[in-house]
Amino acid sequence: MINKKAQEEIMGFALIIVLVAIIGLIFLGFSLRNPQKEIVESYEVESFIQAFLQYTTDCGNYRENYLPIQKIISKCVDDETCLDGRDSCDVLSSTLTEIIEESWKVDGDRPIQGYKLEIVLEDGTEVIPLISNGNSTKNSKGVLQPFMPLGENYEIYFTVYY
Repeated sequence: MINKKAQEEIMGFALIIVLVAIIGLIFLGFSLRNPQKEIVESYEVESFIQAFLQYTTDCGNYRENYLPIQKIISKCVDDETCLDGRDSCDVLSSTLTEIIEESWKVDGDRPIQGYKLEIVLEDGTEVIPLISNGNSTKNSKGVLQPFMPLGENYEIYFTVYY
């Protein structure tokens, strides 16, 4: 009788192991079927534009020593210079290039393959030359941000390729 009890306990233990394994496989199957997160989400691109518009540059005027990019865009369109004599368009272009290169790295095996930034007036005139790097692919997230400081209408296009 003692031997039969041991055999029944081993069979029960083996049954529990089999049930746990089956449940584990079911959960593994569901987790593998879930779609993967996008590499770049639309809200990330939109938030990036909102953030860089508030970024403070080292270009100033007679009232303020440091102007945000949104004010430098207007200065660039009006062909104004910074207090230290630099061209506002050059400051805008170099500052945006630095910000984008640090935020959206495309070198090596990174998931981001490229980007493109355009700032144009309502009539289609470019405010600064196109800022781009990397490759254009079929997969992209982009956003158009209308921008209207002091009566001027600008459109900011930013696209990230992955």
